[in-house]
Amino acid sequence: MLDREYIIQRIESDINGGVDLFNTVVGSTVTIFGSARVDKHSPHYLNAYEVAKRVGELGYNILTGGGPGVMEAGNLGGSQVKNRKIESIGLNIKLPKEQRANSYISKGYEFNEMCVRKSMLIYNSKIFVVFPGGFGTLDELFELLVLIQNRKLREVKIFLFDSEFFNPLINFLEASLLKSNMINSEDLKLFRVVDSANEVIQAL
Repeated sequence: MLDREYIIQRIESDINGGVDLFNTVVGSTVTIFGSARVDKHSPHYLNAYEVAKRVGELGYNILTGGGPGVMEAGNLGGSQVKNRKIESIGLNIKLPKEQRANSYISKGYEFNEMCVRKSMLIYNSKIFVVFPGGFGTLDELFELLVLIQNRKLREVKIFLFDSEFFNPLINFLEASLLKSNMINSEDLKLFRVVDSANEVIQAL
């Protein structure tokens, strides 16, 4: 049996912590999603670093889930921006494995509940770059798409980075969901597939 008061207390604490954090952040933010499992030599790590650094040089704060892998690469790129005053923000989560806060975060908070953390990653940004990842990354991507589809989010840009990784997923959406009338053709225009930092920068 769940302890109702305990759960409410944890969620309330996370909401207050996240809101307090973002009350100190000035300017627009780009959220980077992706796997915690890639190492520093992975193309995904190197690409996330380049995207974050170049987006930061445009004056955007960088926001990630605060952990290792793609998240670390994003915060590293944001932390190395010299000619702009931006924040490299990390929203860590307490998990039994994989997740530890990376060391390139200028502002951060550690969450208890994934649902609140995900909301903070989504509602504090209008631009999202989604790198290859597992269930967690796809969960974040599909929640984004549902929110936009239902007009809970507006004027949002989503970039799926790495066509080789994401095209099979898009093929599935077209062959199964669209063909079965589970989604509309317009829903497949909610995101853009890219293969370079230049494509992201040009679109911004």
